[in-house]
Amino acid sequence: MFYSLKNRLIAFFVVLLVLSFGTMSLLLFNQSRSIIRSYIESSALEKMDEYGSFINMALQQSYDLSSLVYNSDITQRWDAQLSNPASTEGQKMLSNITMSKFLTQTTNNYSIVSSVTIYRQEGMRIGADNQVVTDASFKQETWYRNFIEHSNHWVPAHTDQVEIKGAKPYEVVSLLLPIGIFEPSLAKNVMKVNIKADFLLEPLNRIHLGESGTIFLLNQQGNPILSQQEYSAYPEAAAEVQRVRAGKAAQGVVYLKDQKGASHILVYKKLAITNWLLVGFVSEQDLYAKLFKLRNSIIVFASLMLIAAFVLAYWISYGITKPLSRLVSAMRHVQKGDFAQAERLTPPERRIRNEVDYATDTFRSMVKQLRYLIRTEFEQKLLRQQAEYKALLMQINPHFLFNTLELMSSLAIQQRTKETVTVIESLGKMLRFSLRISEDLIPLREELKYVRYYMSILDIRFGPGLDLRIEEQGELDDLEIVKFLLQPLIENAVKYSFIHQANARVLITVRQDKDRLYLAVADNGIGMAPELLRELNDQAMRQQLEQLLQSKTHQIGLRNVLARCWLYYGDLFSFRIDSSEQQGTSIELSLPIQRRNEDVSRIDRG
Repeated sequence: MFYSLKNRLIAFFVVLLVLSFGTMSLLLFNQSRSIIRSYIESSALEKMDEYGSFINMALQQSYDLSSLVYNSDITQRWDAQLSNPASTEGQKMLSNITMSKFLTQTTNNYSIVSSVTIYRQEGMRIGADNQVVTDASFKQETWYRNFIEHSNHWVPAHTDQVEIKGAKPYEVVSLLLPIGIFEPSLAKNVMKVNIKADFLLEPLNRIHLGESGTIFLLNQQGNPILSQQEYSAYPEAAAEVQRVRAGKAAQGVVYLKDQKGASHILVYKKLAITNWLLVGFVSEQDLYAKLFKLRNSIIVFASLMLIAAFVLAYWISYGITKPLSRLVSAMRHVQKGDFAQAERLTPPERRIRNEVDYATDTFRSMVKQLRYLIRTEFEQKLLRQQAEYKALLMQINPHFLFNTLELMSSLAIQQRTKETVTVIESLGKMLRFSLRISEDLIPLREELKYVRYYMSILDIRFGPGLDLRIEEQGELDDLEIVKFLLQPLIENAVKYSFIHQANARVLITVRQDKDRLYLAVADNGIGMAPELLRELNDQAMRQQLEQLLQSKTHQIGLRNVLARCWLYYGDLFSFRIDSSEQQGTSIELSLPIQRRNEDVSRIDRG
């Protein structure tokens, strides 16, 4: 791809823009995120400080009012009057009215307080504006039981029946204190100071982290003091809030990850008076929403710039690289041997005006000359290949014939007439078969018949010391192969199996597996040296036919077979040799399936 000048020019522009815009975007995004994060942290803590001061002021007023009522002589006289068994109902009622007026005056002096009510254990409550009611139902209220049983002095946002009856149906946050004693469980009188929840919630709702991040006011149990139901949407913050509360730091910032792997920021501040906790929680995705939007805009702009750069580079390179591209395409077709298509792709002939025109004209002339030379060379190569194949084929007959004639001579001297006749008959049939030198391919059955004639000669020659067998597997009847492949391999296997031992075992296997035919010869001979194995497996041997034709070494049989298979089958042929010294050798030839009457030209020889 990048051999093309046009593509390299386009790639250069694209890479340049990607690197510049990518680097700039990454630096801008990371730096902006760091600045925003630092600003958000400091801003959130600053706002928490302001809101914390507001909460402290509100709580301080509540405690001041409670202290005023708790320590007042009016409150003490009222409690004594109602606790005295000798007091008449009139005296008690007068004392209740006096106490109610006192609560009215006290409440009016503290604008933050919505109402103050005192509940007596025997089932009576006294509030401002002459509210003296006998009603023991407050004992069943959750806030009252939690105060008596667990000493919970602060009640989170809730609806108060006193406020509702006073046409104030809003939620309140309440401070509970005993009167006359400090232990809630022993208190006969409980003072409930109500603060309107919205008074505390409105300034908190004006504080945001990011686009939708919220700050929550939590009590000592980690529950929201105000009506902030969205706190339940952050379950991953609960465990971290407990760790923060147990820690010593008064304020800080914590980074979290939820179950989906998203990052979140938790900002917290502890309030000293009530040990309440301000907690801000926001996701980074929300916090950096505008920054992500800016990044997406940069990506879109960079993409448009890349498209513009691609178009510009293509326009610039078109005039320079068009003739070169056509010339390169034509060269690729020349590599594949498609000269006709190469000539069609070559730019049309015209007056030479520059170096590209000169190169094009030279290439056009070269293609024409190559077509002529290759056609001539191909015809000569075919003739030469046929001659080499016939020469290799002729190498086999003299080698085998000499060995057989020596056997016949030996049998005649020993006057073994029957064996001599058998050898002569087998040899005659083999010679008649081998004289059909004009045929390259023969039926596999004829090759096996030829091998069995040869095996009969070997059985006579070596007698009981030779265990020579042939096994056939698969459908072999209509297959054809190159002739004289097995006999040289069998001859070598028998020869080298008898060198250092009196018994030889040779197994010939012929099997078909899918689209391959496998011919294997295995022996128990002396094996091959590692150097010889490396030499035989060397692909360069395929180019050493001329040396093979002149070779007089003892390995000519195997080399001859491999060379003829390469000549005929090309890259479709493969072989495998497994050999260990003094352990034996197994040679397997893998040939493409070729059936009888199949056109030889259908096989792509590589």
